[in-house]
Amino acid sequence: QVQLAESGGGLVQAGASLRLSCVASGRVFSEYGFSKYALGWFRQAPGKERAFVGAISWGGGRTYYADAVKGRFTTSRDNAKNMVYLQMNSLKPEDTAVYYCAATFASSTWGPASVYDFWGQGTQVTVSS
Repeated sequence: QVQLAESGGGLVQAGASLRLSCVASGRVFSEYGFSKYALGWFRQAPGKERAFVGAISWGGGRTYYADAVKGRFTTSRDNAKNMVYLQMNSLKPEDTAVYYCAATFASSTWGPASVYDFWGQGTQVTVSS
């Protein structure tokens, strides 16, 4: 069984910060190694499609962000703990969404949701004005 579990969402005011966490567990990560997976963050606001937020490479040396969050959000990972994080600063009401973490084993591109093999259930982030 493969599982990605997000946590850290909540209700905050505009300008505040939140840190999302995602822990990976299961046979696939044990057999192939968590560090073999690139990890992405996506979000889905009500009535909108799921959108790419950011991603981090297998070893953590490369990151990639959507223009809407560049300079405000940072993703990092701790391979020893099977964890990935999304630090969100200067939050805006338009950041309100359900945030998902996802893992991809073989893809060299990280933007499209279709390249990700495993998904978490999501955590709600609500930013009030």
